[in-house]
Amino acid sequence: MANRHLARSVVLQVLFERDSSGGKMKNADLESRMRDYAREFGARDSDMPFMKELLKTAIAKQKEIDEVIRGAAPEWPIEKIAAVDRNILRLGLTELLYADKTQVPEKVAINEAIELAKTFGGASSSRFVNGVLGAVYVELGEPGKTDGNSRKKDSKAKMPTEHLAGAVVFARSKGDIYLAFVHDIFGHWTISKGRVEENEDVEAGAIREIKEEMNLDINIVQELGVNEYIANDSQIRGGKKRKCVTYFLAESPFTDLRLGTSGGLDDAQWFPLAEVGNLNFYDDTLKIIVPAINILAQKDRK
Repeated sequence: MANRHLARSVVLQVLFERDSSGGKMKNADLESRMRDYAREFGARDSDMPFMKELLKTAIAKQKEIDEVIRGAAPEWPIEKIAAVDRNILRLGLTELLYADKTQVPEKVAINEAIELAKTFGGASSSRFVNGVLGAVYVELGEPGKTDGNSRKKDSKAKMPTEHLAGAVVFARSKGDIYLAFVHDIFGHWTISKGRVEENEDVEAGAIREIKEEMNLDINIVQELGVNEYIANDSQIRGGKKRKCVTYFLAESPFTDLRLGTSGGLDDAQWFPLAEVGNLNFYDDTLKIIVPAINILAQKDRK
């Protein structure tokens, strides 16, 4: 086995043992067991910092990760998932959602989890793990899928296109600026958006979607930019489509938010502008939010 794969195997054993104890193992015991398994598997001492950080994150984020599993596999209560598969999913999602993507790209996180399932799970474990992590990956917008691949860029242009629209919504209250965001089941705050209907203008689509998703009446201020990505769609030929999302900066009254029925979301909140930098956003979302904040700051200085 490759060294990092060995390291992940070690962390999986510790997660499995901790799970079997009902989560009652102390940190000192966890580290001791990790060292025992590292010797047993032949992992390198130099990989110990990687293993410690991976285990620490998996434990710290377990509650959020288990919610993601529930959302991606609603027909499988988490306590009914085989213990090995459950902990492989926790490990894979730790890397898929929280790892440094320059060190562990999304595809690596998924493939490593599948290999662990083949090694330690049952006959159907790898398919199950692949299905759950694949569903999460699609919800994330399949980041990095076309990096460095010009042939995929060519094929992208030939795919069916679905247009979406959303808005970074701001409001003023008592001299302060607030931004409204929605929270998804994968633990990220993000920009409210939705599909533009046939024959609907993108601005009108954004206005309608924000009303449906957060119950806000907005006025479009300006366009912020466009994000494009590839998504799976089993209903169309080829199984894939290009999603094109146009984002706007929009103003609304500072009123109570009411989350709509859009799938994959569990909260909507206003945040003071000064607190936005502390929120957990997707990288591609930040590319839209940061310019919006800069625009608002310039408007305040005028």
